[in-house]
Amino acid sequence: MIRIGDYNDMEAARFTASGAYLKSDDGQEALLPRKFASPDLKIGDKIRVFIFTDSEDRLTATTQTPKARAGEFAYLQAVDVNKYGAFLDWGLDKDLMVPFSEQQEKMEKGKKYIVRVSVDYKTNRLIGVSKIKDFLKKDASALKPGQEVNLLIAGFTALGIKAIVDNQYEGLLYANEVFETLLIGEKTKGYVKRIRDDGKIDLTLYKQGVERAVESGEIIMERLRQSGGFLPYHDKTPPEVIAAHLNMSKKTFKMAIGGLYKAGRIRIDDAGITLLESP
Repeated sequence: MIRIGDYNDMEAARFTASGAYLKSDDGQEALLPRKFASPDLKIGDKIRVFIFTDSEDRLTATTQTPKARAGEFAYLQAVDVNKYGAFLDWGLDKDLMVPFSEQQEKMEKGKKYIVRVSVDYKTNRLIGVSKIKDFLKKDASALKPGQEVNLLIAGFTALGIKAIVDNQYEGLLYANEVFETLLIGEKTKGYVKRIRDDGKIDLTLYKQGVERAVESGEIIMERLRQSGGFLPYHDKTPPEVIAAHLNMSKKTFKMAIGGLYKAGRIRIDDAGITLLESP
């Protein structure tokens, strides 16, 4: 069965002036327009394509890569607005429509929005939806502290940075625990820090505990090598200086240099830390 809004492996079945008709295992067909069909494509060849519906609701295939599949979120720019809704650039020739009824706020041409790509249950067409709360699960019991997750940066609050987690949940990165610049729409890896009693998810960009200290220790070692074997940071260096120059918390920094010191890789004194290995 063809999956609309997703990649499908299909077989070239026949050719017309419009392009190649591809068929699925159950015999459904989709048109791959001529401009996307390779001249070398032959009947019987298998090809991986993305499936959507055209303006007349016909199944259509493309070799273009969308910025999001059905069920995924993306940060997309509105390239047009008309009486039907807003049209967003999502990487295909056919823009993604966001009907007015599915807009959290009235969209304007040129602005970018976080939307979910969805299959409209009434028409079977792919649409964008910016009322994303309806699609985010409130039960996060499937996640575990320390679990690596995919994040889409979705906005900013007084507490920190909102992120969509694995295209299913909403979580928060606390501002005082983020030591790098993040932008709305940016995708990055993160970790579940904890699941709160109210079901909300606290996130972190960094591995926790000993594993984080070891990783941070290697960052410090590399910085030492780059700087000729000395860095002017130590136990009494202000946390904001550590964050600004090493992108880590003071707690992580102290754990990391403690491990390096015990391993005999650095010397620590009131001036800073000195590399004991050859730079």
